[in-house]
Amino acid sequence: MLSGVQHFAFCRRQWALIHIEQQWEENSRTVDGNIMHERVHDAYHHEKRGELVITRAMAVSSARLGISGECDAVELRNSESGIELYGLEGKYTVTPVEYKRGEPKEDDCDTVQLTAQALCLEDMLCCDIPFGYLYYGEIRRRVKVVFDADLRKRTEDIIKEMHELYKKQYTPKVKRRKCCNACSLKNICLPVICGSKKASDYVEQMLGTEENI
Repeated sequence: MLSGVQHFAFCRRQWALIHIEQQWEENSRTVDGNIMHERVHDAYHHEKRGELVITRAMAVSSARLGISGECDAVELRNSESGIELYGLEGKYTVTPVEYKRGEPKEDDCDTVQLTAQALCLEDMLCCDIPFGYLYYGEIRRRVKVVFDADLRKRTEDIIKEMHELYKKQYTPKVKRRKCCNACSLKNICLPVICGSKKASDYVEQMLGTEENI
């Protein structure tokens, strides 16, 4: 799933719990995010503002990358440098827009998700998409994301690693971080045990203690 790109970039263990083990738990952050996306994801609602057409909940996929999902919104702007699209007169440029409840993050988990959407759109529509936008509800404004070569490679590398772990059905361990406290899966993940010794180490230690006795 395309949404898994964001989960994977944020935390490989969180991604595996959701997409391999099919586990999920809500908290206030996920509920707020769902409410925002319910407002945005109306596949039957299209807006036209002059030269701009906005389509929502657009299904996208890439056979090359092996991912599929939805874009929150895709803006189609009338332009001579654009492409022809079915059902629309003229040519249009294509710009994905992803909505997030919070504020811009220090990591790149949101930007790689948006980049993955752009890569899907490029493969589907045979076009070039130079940039997109992340809209953050907490600051109520957009952040422009330029899809440069490094970001594209980073995104494709993540998707490749996702496929490898999924084939192995492997849930990795991770180091506990400050962000674990806000994760809705912390009670399922139990990050405090990820750094613990293996059970085999415990058995060896106990056997050694008995021998000493």
